[in-house]
Amino acid sequence: MHPKRFLAALLSVALAMPPGAFAQSTGRAAIAPGTSSSEAPLVSGPSDAHADPILPPDIARGVFGTYGGAQSRFSNGGANGSNGGKTGSNDWRAPIVAQQLPDLGSGGAGSLTPQAERKLGERVMRDIRRDPDYLDDWLVRDYLNSVAAKLAAAASALYIGGYRPDFELFGVRDAQINAFSLPGGFIGVNTGLIVATQTESELAAVLGHEMGHVLQRHISRMISNGERSGYAALVGVLFGVLAGVLAHSGDLGSAIALGSQAYAVDSQLRFSRSAEQEADRVGFLLLAGAGYDPYAMPTFFHRLDRAALNDNGIPAYARTHPLTGERIADMDDRARRAPYRQPHQDPEYGFVRARAGLLQGHSRSEYADEISRLRSEIEDRTALNVAANWYGIAYGQMLLERYDDAAASLANARATFVSGARTEGEPERDSPSLDVLATDIARSAGHADEAARLAEFAQKRWPQSNAAIDIHIRTLLTLHRFTDAQALAKQETRAHPDQPAWWLYLAQASAGSGDALTQHRAMAEKFALEGAWPSAIRQLKDARDLKTIGYYDLATVDARLHEMESRYKEERLDEKG
Repeated sequence: MHPKRFLAALLSVALAMPPGAFAQSTGRAAIAPGTSSSEAPLVSGPSDAHADPILPPDIARGVFGTYGGAQSRFSNGGANGSNGGKTGSNDWRAPIVAQQLPDLGSGGAGSLTPQAERKLGERVMRDIRRDPDYLDDWLVRDYLNSVAAKLAAAASALYIGGYRPDFELFGVRDAQINAFSLPGGFIGVNTGLIVATQTESELAAVLGHEMGHVLQRHISRMISNGERSGYAALVGVLFGVLAGVLAHSGDLGSAIALGSQAYAVDSQLRFSRSAEQEADRVGFLLLAGAGYDPYAMPTFFHRLDRAALNDNGIPAYARTHPLTGERIADMDDRARRAPYRQPHQDPEYGFVRARAGLLQGHSRSEYADEISRLRSEIEDRTALNVAANWYGIAYGQMLLERYDDAAASLANARATFVSGARTEGEPERDSPSLDVLATDIARSAGHADEAARLAEFAQKRWPQSNAAIDIHIRTLLTLHRFTDAQALAKQETRAHPDQPAWWLYLAQASAGSGDALTQHRAMAEKFALEGAWPSAIRQLKDARDLKTIGYYDLATVDARLHEMESRYKEERLDEKG
């Protein structure tokens, strides 16, 4: 992470406001790009991390950067998985107060409002998305958000939490086994955690725990307590949250212990332990209510507890989520009393787990080592999911530019996946991970016609998959089909205007098709979402100065320019405050 940028993003919000200001309404929602434009906004997806699209000769390579959003389409629908939102036994419909949760006090009056918490989270996410360890991969994000959607549906069915934000989960390239919550429903998930789990239910158990922190307003409560101790303490709390994220240490309790100089550390750690217990119990209810294996939480806790200790003598996960005997015993007891149900495991889990293992690497040698490990598991018959191992091998070979080998390994993955379904008596199945990777291999190998066919097929088969749409647009850009790419990117920005990557694709496609006005406006919206106000304003001024701009477009650009200049002025005042 980049400490100076992160400090500015997080502390400017706190330092600009007087004591108690966070308990008031912000009075202004987060920016909604394109609201004044003559066209509805278009959606963005992540740019290719491994090969830039071919750009027109007058556009310098890399000029658009590599950014992407975190919102998954699955977050509102739970499209993946047949059990999303179903809760099974009525035992899990009891009000949350009946589940013996620790009493941490009210999250109501005097606490950080949901609007202010979301705004704070969005400011932090701007810098996270620019960090090299931010995992700009739609397959990972789509999957994580599909799991979160099932857990969120269970929270609604069980009446858990009066505050349910739009959860946005994202991956972090970090081998440590950890996950962390940020203000406003943003949750980071380390690749090391995904790889360390052995079932989807284990991963869902950790995600449920982090969502429990959000649903129970733990960040808001900490800041509220800080206000009662004085303004300096509030700044100390935010410093602590920042320090924890910077250190990839994750959870809020440890963040407070690391960074808050104004607090009594012992008192805050006691609060943190209570929060951990509450998050455990809420996460357990979400896990069981969403149809996952309730034993997954204590099973994962036990395995981490037995894991080899690091140099500091504390397992990485336990540094931020202390695995006390009381916590483990509590989850064991609850699992034993839970009604049995056959847990559902989404086929995407295995593919995303294998993909995360490759994405942890940064070099060709690391990719080769991971390929060897996956192949050894197949040969030794120790692979948890043979099809997923073949998928990981194929993805690694593509990263190493061994495209023929990658295509052959992907064929093995697909054949094993289909035969496994027949063996288990399931109908023939497929996966967006398989179709997206097939397209990516063909595109990277220069097989233009095949890539175009596969990209169109993948999007038709998986219309709700951001990953399928993303690979389709990237393929169109690579093939210089800029008009088609522009039309698809416009469609996505209209549906999801809060995603920087769709705006990036629209700008690239517009540059290729010679549409300078749309190019400048799209780049302005992308920069605005990232908080790069001077760059956004400069793009709109360039659009306004075009000789070919019409009267109505000029009026629209001027109105949007005024909005951005006002927003920039507000944030500068915040930072000076």
